[in-house]
Amino acid sequence: MKFKIFLCLSVVMLIGSFATAQIPCGLTVIPAATLSVNWPQFHFDPNHSGCNPYESMIGSNIVGNLTLAWEYETIGQIEGSPVVANGMVYIGSQDYNLYALNATTGALVWKYYTGYRADYSPAVANGIVYTHYEDQNSGVVYTVALDAGTGTEVWKTQITEFGSLSTPTVVNGVLYENTDRQIAALDAKTGYILWVSDDIDASANSVASVANGVVYAITYDGYLYAFDAATGKVLWNVYVNERGEAVAVVNGVLYASNDGLLAINAKTGALIWSFFVGPTQCNLSVACGPAVADGVVYAQDLTATYAFNAITGAPLWMTRIAGTGSSPAVANGVVYIGAGYDNNIYALDAHTGAVLWKYTTGAAVNSSPVIANGMVYTGSEDGNVYAFHLPGH
Repeated sequence: MKFKIFLCLSVVMLIGSFATAQIPCGLTVIPAATLSVNWPQFHFDPNHSGCNPYESMIGSNIVGNLTLAWEYETIGQIEGSPVVANGMVYIGSQDYNLYALNATTGALVWKYYTGYRADYSPAVANGIVYTHYEDQNSGVVYTVALDAGTGTEVWKTQITEFGSLSTPTVVNGVLYENTDRQIAALDAKTGYILWVSDDIDASANSVASVANGVVYAITYDGYLYAFDAATGKVLWNVYVNERGEAVAVVNGVLYASNDGLLAINAKTGALIWSFFVGPTQCNLSVACGPAVADGVVYAQDLTATYAFNAITGAPLWMTRIAGTGSSPAVANGVVYIGAGYDNNIYALDAHTGAVLWKYTTGAAVNSSPVIANGMVYTGSEDGNVYAFHLPGH
């Protein structure tokens, strides 16, 4: 049975069992060593924490020295977030191509024609890049696996007869994604469909988050669902907002934001706390959501970026940034955010919210930043991919 949660202005409940020591970036399982130098899918990991715990080169004391390392021009706007894996940057453009660029130099390695506006972030695992392809004659959308080094197609699977697919999430050899009305699980190696959920009016802009054997996704009509990751069985659902976005799952708590930031028990769906913020810049083609690092939740609305205590929901700081349309990304004490109104990418002090650095692009930055190996990557609606580094590195 569906039950509703309504937003309130402050903490509505605090469950003491969550007042435990926080793991840096909320990692409950130490990932494989390859993740320490990669940002392989949207918001870093399958639970979409938005935090890279292994970045040590760029800190709050020197982030102000960031300078442009390279930029690569595409023909279309870029709104989706890049991913970084094994020395490559993968990013889609509204020119209907997925680009693979050298992460150090920005040189084009290969590109793949997707047949549609490639606003969604790809995902990379075990030498395979996962994205989508739309047949221009039939309109059918496929999930596609490409060789990460060459862009050669490995497999292609049709999940839904028609309609959109979301940014894919890959964990433990399984790929999860939303269709317009369902959640699907595929064997990441072969593309074989393992299960497809019942019709739930799933929203294709809500990226499936996976943690502790459970898949979470928000539907277009505002319900947060929890599915058994092995079978697709619905475990629970709860009303959270009127438009689906990505959720972060950290230390047994789900964090979701739209017109409010909510903390929800990941096992039961019970509300822990909520706090009202304004509407976001998130649109129907770009996934966005909060980030969680070191016991703090970072979120945004149209006017500002916010920090909250992850356990209690108490506000910590607020920094005015107009038109924040990307998801916050956190690494080594710095929060990175893109702005839709002033065309900047910002670096904020994670403890105080102070602006430490910014760079102006030629248009809105709704592409969520990525931090890996001492470099920061993002896209802009001016059609360029941007990479920043510290001088001498």
